[in-house]
This record gives sequence, structure tokens and C-alpha cells, in this order.
Amino acid sequence: EEAKAEKEPKAEPRANGRREDKAEKPRFMFNIADGGFTELHTLWQNEERAAVSSGKLNEIWHRRHDYWLLAGIVLHGYARWTDIQNDGAFGVINEPFKGEASKGNFLEMKNKFLARRFKLLEQALVIEEQLRRAAYLNMTQDPSHPAMALNTRFAEVECLAESHQHLSKESLAGNKPANAVLHK
Repeated sequence: EEAKAEKEPKAEPRANGRREDKAEKPRFMFNIADGGFTELHTLWQNEERAAVSSGKLNEIWHRRHDYWLLAGIVLHGYARWTDIQNDGAFGVINEPFKGEASKGNFLEMKNKFLARRFKLLEQALVIEEQLRRAAYLNMTQDPSHPAMALNTRFAEVECLAESHQHLSKESLAGNKPANAVLHK
């Protein structure tokens, strides 16, 4: 009886004296700290927003699917997409593709998506490890390093290009003064 009592979670009394009957479902927590060097977090935000707003958490690929994809790769091996998809423990990976099952090249599309997604996850994990190593070695950025100057110069050029975007359109439309300004 003691073992049985230990297995069953006891409800804690609340502040109002009542007991909570249902336990709060733990929030799914999975992250790759890539420092913003990949588009992974932007994708996760957009996918999470779409999944939550539509109420289709399993039908729209998002962070949880990435976790199970990585778990499947750990268990079955690199690029063993068919084995991962056929394993019942990783069934959540198949959910976003159910609507596409009627298409002729369905398996090819699905495998290409999984391969592309894994490449992104792999890249983010490599960057996370590099950032961890840099932190461990106590490395910092040197503002006087030529690479930092190159980054600043690129930002300036990008800003200039964006501000003169209208000149490019005018030049293509045949506006000669705009063309002259654009070339200067």
C-alpha cells in the first residue's frame, strides 16, 4: 500500500483550501542556442504562431517536431528517414504531412523536407557548440579586428542599397538621371 501511495501523486491544497484535481501539463521546453546566426528561431516563432492560432499543433511543423526528428536521428542514424517515419515512437513527425499524402511524389517531398530541416538543425547545433567553446575559452570580439570593420562596411553598403532601391527601379524604367545617380 505504501508503494501504491508513492506512485499516486497527491494533490496539494491550494490557497483557498481546495485541492487541485488535475496536474498542470508541463510546457514543452526545447531550445538550440545558436545566437541568432541561423534562421531557426525565426522559423520556430512563425511556426508556433501558426500552429497555436490555427489550433493544429500536430499538423503544422514546429519546434516539437524538430525535437522528435533529432531524437529519431539519434536512435536510428543519420538520414534514415524511412526508419524514423516508420517507428511508432516518432509518429508525431508524420502528422504535418498527412494532408499531402495523396500527391504523387509525397515520399520524395517528405524526405527532402526532413533532410533540409535536419541540415538547419545541424547547422544551429554546430554554432551552439562553437559558441559554447568560445565562452569556455573566454573569447571575446575585438572591435579593431579587420573582420569587424568589414561587418561595419557591409552594414553601411546594405543601408545605402536599401535607401537607393527606388533609383534602381527608376533606372530600369528608363529614367536617365536616375541611372546616372545610381551609377555614381
